[in-house]
Amino acid sequence: MTDDPVHDLIEVMSRLRAECPWTQQQTHTSLRHYLIEEAYETLEALDAGDSEHLREELGDLLMQVVFHAEIARSDGEGWGIDEVAEGIRDKLVHRNPHVFGDVVVSSAAEVDANWQRLKAERQQRTSALEGIPEQLPALLYAEKVLARTGIDLDASDDLGDRLLALVAEARVEGIDPDLALKQAARRHAERA
Repeated sequence: MTDDPVHDLIEVMSRLRAECPWTQQQTHTSLRHYLIEEAYETLEALDAGDSEHLREELGDLLMQVVFHAEIARSDGEGWGIDEVAEGIRDKLVHRNPHVFGDVVVSSAAEVDANWQRLKAERQQRTSALEGIPEQLPALLYAEKVLARTGIDLDASDDLGDRLLALVAEARVEGIDPDLALKQAARRHAERA
């Protein structure tokens, strides 16, 4: 091992891919549920406010990124961890011209507005739903749709429309509806 833990992690994963029968059999698809599981475990640690647990779960999530990149590299997909890092580096530089360019901002809201504008310019979406993963949990999916299409607080008698109106109401009030619902469910469970 060296004094560069990220490099060491990449080397460990490369060796596992070459020498471990289980690791050799994995594909992007076979690892799908692990990626989702690790993301949720990371959120759980974040919600618990446990910094050490968060560090550990972020490591597990990073392992998923490195694992998928190693699969791509070893299977000849034309990219690996360097291209993953290069892509996100370039995106961060492009979307933060107030740091890496000559744009002047005076608030976090301006930074977010610039980020969204630059993202929209680059992605050139053809529909409001393009780029919103269908696999997102329902509340997060609804939030993303509302962010793109605007907020309509009118609810019909349909349960889905009423739920969507509640998500819209939460957005207007600056409340994370997923977190609010989770906290309410926990309070309910504690009372039961």
